[in-house]
Amino acid sequence: MTTRRGFMAGMLATGLAPKPSWADAGNPAYLSAAKRPDGSYHLYGLDELGAPLFSVPLPDRGHAAAAHPSRPEAVAFARRPGTFAIVLDCISGGIRSRMEAPEGRHFYGHGVFSADGSLLFTPENDYEAGQGRIGVWQAGTDYIRIDEFSSGGVGPHDIARLPGTDTMVVANGGIETHPDAGRAKLNLPVMRPNLTYLDGMGQVTGQIELNADLHLNSIRHLAVRDDGLVAFAMQWQGDGAVHPPLLGLHRDGDDVLLLQAPDDLHRRMEGYAGSVAISSDGGSVAITSPRGGAIQMFDTDTAVFAAELPQGDVCGINAGPEGFVATTGNGTVIHMEQGRVLGAESHRVAWDNHLIRL
Repeated sequence: MTTRRGFMAGMLATGLAPKPSWADAGNPAYLSAAKRPDGSYHLYGLDELGAPLFSVPLPDRGHAAAAHPSRPEAVAFARRPGTFAIVLDCISGGIRSRMEAPEGRHFYGHGVFSADGSLLFTPENDYEAGQGRIGVWQAGTDYIRIDEFSSGGVGPHDIARLPGTDTMVVANGGIETHPDAGRAKLNLPVMRPNLTYLDGMGQVTGQIELNADLHLNSIRHLAVRDDGLVAFAMQWQGDGAVHPPLLGLHRDGDDVLLLQAPDDLHRRMEGYAGSVAISSDGGSVAITSPRGGAIQMFDTDTAVFAAELPQGDVCGINAGPEGFVATTGNGTVIHMEQGRVLGAESHRVAWDNHLIRL
């Protein structure tokens, strides 16, 4: 009997079938890496309720993924300082291609496609030079490296694209590392995190740094609203007795706005925001802290603190159908709106740091 997959393969071979889309992979709403109880690592596609639609094996621990804007294809990145990225076919579960960082480089666990999907941009560490680079890969049948340019700083951890454009924003965390030193931070006295805006050719179109007294506040993760407002999450590298803001909002050309919860709640975050998201309606922004075991939400227009939800080992977060969806290392998927938990599901996996919305 002819299977659907065999029939489709034949149609594709003759050029008669339409190109596969995310609908052919079950229309996943999210991607997340996870560890199974047997110790294996997988990339999962999840529906709007957080139920798994598919999983694809990974050779090692993943961090985040980049979803192609039209093809049912995802690039899963190794956790820093990993040197591999796997291009996955989210219909068949097969590996389309494997990317390796050039010698002297490692990935940071994140990447972003150009608006038309023809290029993939990857934040990288040139660890001998102590400088951040952005690799440029042609996203065809094979992912071929065709160019690179400066990230505009040191330690470019995350990268995002402003909607409707090929302008990218890079979270240069400011921390210099070297594989020979593991995850040790080599330049804390002189680190200078920044937020850099780049066009598709790598030209800097804007850049901001935090005040000098916040130079130890590493800018790590990004979320972007439809109108180009950027939210960024930070991780404090200084004295634990100091509790600086962990969330910022910025629009290219404007001043930075820093947000934080009331003191007692803010201190519970332990100087660490693991991920950041903006709600689908754009009215709320949220950060998570796996160290503090909490999700904090703010109004994006007024910058006023709105609510906190305690949640053990929470890190991944993104916009949900209503409010936000978050994931934990305990296997929970939480749905929340305006500080209220709408529902939660448990799965026999440990979700990794990030929840990527398609």
